Amino acid sequence: QVQPVESGGGSVQPGGSLRLSCTAPGLTSNTCVMDWYRQAEGAQRRWVAFIATGGKTSYENSVKGRFTISKDDAKDTVYLQMNSLKPEDTAMYFCKACGQYWGQGTQVTVSS
Repeated sequence: QVQPVESGGGSVQPGGSLRLSCTAPGLTSNTCVMDWYRQAEGAQRRWVAFIATGGKTSYENSVKGRFTISKDDAKDTVYLQMNSLKPEDTAMYFCKACGQYWGQGTQVTVSS
């Protein structure tokens, strides 16, 4: 079964940056839409950003201008560059490949 693998989470102070990676063995980001979601403790999982096969991107309003989604088709990897992080960005971040394959998530904690 195909399962994306996320990495790059961690703990940072407000205003800091992190880059998340999602590698999807067996899938290619040039044939699938790739999404990032996040789920804060006690909350529903919410969509953050997506990148289409042609490179078109879209973002949830609260992360526009701070987060950037990109991909490296040769590496079957999608990235989420997160800048100017805020405490409310604290969540488990999940990658979703091809609209159906979920990863296990990577934790991001923003705290002073």
